[in-house]
This record gives sequence, C-alpha cells and structure tokens, in this order.
Amino acid sequence: MSGATARRAVIKGTGSALPRTKVSNAELAEKVDTTDAWIVERTGIKFRHIAEDDETTSSLATAAARQALDISGLSADDIDLIVLATATPDQTFPATATIVQHELGCNGCVAFDVAAVCSGFLYALSVAESMIRAGSAQNAIVIGAETFSRILDWEDRATCVLFGDGAGAIILSGEETEKGVLSTRLHADGEHNQLLYVDGGAGTTGTVGKLRMKGREVFRHAVVNLSSVLTEALDAAGEQMDDVDWVVPHQANARILDATAKKLNLAPEKVIKTVDQHANTSAASVPLALDAAVRDGRIKPDDLLVLEAMGGGFTWGASVIRY
Repeated sequence: MSGATARRAVIKGTGSALPRTKVSNAELAEKVDTTDAWIVERTGIKFRHIAEDDETTSSLATAAARQALDISGLSADDIDLIVLATATPDQTFPATATIVQHELGCNGCVAFDVAAVCSGFLYALSVAESMIRAGSAQNAIVIGAETFSRILDWEDRATCVLFGDGAGAIILSGEETEKGVLSTRLHADGEHNQLLYVDGGAGTTGTVGKLRMKGREVFRHAVVNLSSVLTEALDAAGEQMDDVDWVVPHQANARILDATAKKLNLAPEKVIKTVDQHANTSAASVPLALDAAVRDGRIKPDDLLVLEAMGGGFTWGASVIRY
C-alpha cells in the first residue's frame, strides 16, 4: 500500500453523455455488408451511439462535464483548468476545450485539447493531475469526447462496425490525502503510425480523412503494451495486482480485454466492460466506462482502480487511482 498523505488529484465527480441515436448490429447490417453474429464474435460489440447533425464533440463534452460538475458539488466558477482529449475536434482550431469552457461559463480558466487518440483521456488525466500536484490548478475538468462516426469509411466493414460516439468527464480537485491519483505511466511509439491512422490532415491533404486500421497487428500490440503498462503503473504506486478492485480499460474489443486479463492473471469479473453497449469511443471510452461503474454502484469510495488504454500513434498508458 502507498499510504502516504500528499497533495493529490482526487476524483470528485464523474459524468457521461451519449448521442440520442443508438444503433444495433442488426440495424448496421442493413447498410453495411456484415452480420450481428460476425460483429459479436470478433468484438463483443452489440450497440453503438451515432451523433446526429446537431450533436458535436463539444456538445457531448459539455453535457458530460456538466453532469460531473453537478455530482462534484462545485460550480463553474470553481474550475481553473479544462483538459479535453479528442481526435475529432469541432474545428482545426480553436481547441474544443474552449468551446466547452464557454458553454459551462468557466471563462478565464486554462483550457486546451490533448491529442493521443484512444489513450487521450489518460494523457489528459496525467496533465491535469500534474498541474494540480504542482499547485498551478486546484479544480480541473478532464474530458474524453469523440464523434468518431464522422471519420469512418462506411464502405470499410472491418472498421466502421467498431466505433461509436460519446463523451465522459471527471472533476479532479487537489487535496492533502492518501486517495486520488497515485501514479500514471504513459508511452508512445511512432514507428507504428501506419497500423492505425487517419489518411488526412490539415497539414498534409487539407482534408479530415478517414480512419484506417490493420486490426490483427493492433490487437497483438495492445495486449502486450496494456499488460506491461498496467504492471508498471502499479509498481510505481506501490500496489499489487491482488489489491486492485477494478480495472477500467479502453473499450476497443472484448477479446483484447479478455486476453489482457488472462495475461495478467486478473479475474475477468474485476474488469469493467461497456464495449457491448458503446463500441470503441476512442478517448471517451475510459471515462464512459468509469462513469457507468460509478453510477451502478460497482465502484465505491476507497476502491483501488487502474485505468488503461492504447491508441493510434501508438500511444498507451495506465493510471492507478484510489477512488
């Protein structure tokens, strides 16, 4: 056990938001050459939410953040930092975080985006936690939000069935305590750019582009990297695998979750799974899963959590938190 009291970033509230439209595999199969059985067998996904024209990354992020704020008991005036992780910003610039800031009424605080794709929420969490621990922020909103449906190639059945839209948020506050974020470990390896990427960008094609992925290779790297960084983060926190109450992973594929748990000799019932309902929501998937487990009562005060994710880049990371 780590145990020592220090200035730490403590989770004071969680929130989430999903688009109105929920699409089943059967509904998707009416438009894409696929079947419910094929999708479930290979991914565990049954549903995903798809944003309508009036739903954006910022609107979903704002709704999730507002819900987390309500739970925390803090007001918009109390917030001095917003870090938003997304690969699908409303605009090339300004940062989507500034749109959320204005909608919430937190005008004047620090607000910026972080881009690390599916690992984005872990990267954003690390930035906010570091600023709180250093004393340069007191109360932060950390958000993962995506409208991935807008960068999907709906003719590519190997990828378009995997993703969905949504947002999740947490409120972090600085306290002298034994709880909160105990450790975070982040990594990146740009060598694997072409295994998971978008084939466009403002600085290259001048277009947004579409998502491209070599699924089998990504799967292999994910299991190795996630199990490794989870162990690394636990070691840094002075905790043991047996001490972990819940692992809250990136919800990419049920088979990745199962394979990672098996590699770590981790009981499957300790792994929070929402991939069947949300599909892969990239940077939103970890906070969405966290909020779901907090709201249904699985995650309780003082539980030891490990949040972990891997995404395009490759980027990957894990964070150990005493809730």
